[in-house]
Amino acid sequence: MTQHETLTPDTPVLDARPITPVIGAEIRGIRLSGDLPEPVVSALKALVARHKVLFFRDQDHLDDAGQEAFAKRLGDLVPHPTQHIREGTSSLLELDSDHGGRADNWHTDVTFVPAYPKYSVLRGVVIPETGGDTIWANTATAYDALPAALKQLADGLRAVHSNAYDYAALRPKATETETKHYKEVFSSTAFQTEHPVVRVHPETGERTLLLGSFVQRISGLSRADGQKIYEIFQEHITAPEHTVRWQWQPNDVAIWDNRATQHVAVNDYGDAHRVVRRVTIDGDIPVGVDGRESAALA
Repeated sequence: MTQHETLTPDTPVLDARPITPVIGAEIRGIRLSGDLPEPVVSALKALVARHKVLFFRDQDHLDDAGQEAFAKRLGDLVPHPTQHIREGTSSLLELDSDHGGRADNWHTDVTFVPAYPKYSVLRGVVIPETGGDTIWANTATAYDALPAALKQLADGLRAVHSNAYDYAALRPKATETETKHYKEVFSSTAFQTEHPVVRVHPETGERTLLLGSFVQRISGLSRADGQKIYEIFQEHITAPEHTVRWQWQPNDVAIWDNRATQHVAVNDYGDAHRVVRRVTIDGDIPVGVDGRESAALA
């Protein structure tokens, strides 16, 4: 069923078709570009806030420059802090499965820095005939579904995120190429940031769980105790009822609220080639339930 969203009487009606009741909507009848009218951009932002991730088919008119031009309408572009930017662009990151680009652990983009991106815009370039889907989880509904005692516990916790972690333990089946890319590129400069486990969304006021594979430890706890607590909350986030799965086609575009989601690229396509290109939009420093901001440690 088509669902329409409006901000004001002057905001255009967009064709938004929810994929699940809690996360994900396909937007039809729109051609993404850098010259979209401002009311349409505002409507898209409202849809992202509600559905957390939006999907657009058949955006074959977009090239790298067009993707960046559209993304700039959502905010200031920010390049990845360690990975190489695609030549000829200001901030575009290419994730190529032939060169270590398999983001197959649950994560929120770039949480190892304090003001991590608020939006990500991902474009499918080369898509396997089968496999290679991406799954997103709504970290706001995951928090809402927690029992009261676990909410109270989560509200008072902080966690340290870093891009320097035990890669072999996290990805025991990684290829030599992938391991080399992690060591020489992704972790070339080590970042470490302490975030609240529960952040208050600056636009919606929702409480969202801020965890994922960049978490190294829970502050103030032993690693063993922290790992057990991390697993409890992380399993709530990735429970099927909080997720949406997208089957990519070439020229698809996905936009998600990186402050209220986690995602994982399903690594089920073997030696097939998969290339996607991502642009991220500069974010804000998270604030916890207690009003404390995130803090850079290294």
